[in-house]
Amino acid sequence: MAGAIRKRSVIIAGHRSSVSLEPEFWAALKDIAQRRGVSINDLVTEIDKQRRDNLSSALRVFVLTTLQQQLATPPPGEAGGNG
Repeated sequence: MAGAIRKRSVIIAGHRSSVSLEPEFWAALKDIAQRRGVSINDLVTEIDKQRRDNLSSALRVFVLTTLQQQLATPPPGEAGGNG
């Protein structure tokens, strides 16, 4: 079922924890980690260090802002509006 929240285990700074996320957010988080060349646990650890709210919310906001930044950045070769 799309959007069904699922609990997943992560390791944050060497400590086991769990987060509840929709599969779509989990897939996006995994994709971001892969693109950055880091493990999902390392990415979650970095997000955890900067969060103010609960971890699941922080992960959703991180995915959203990362995707918004990607959409706001023109693809290579399209910058400058020459065309």
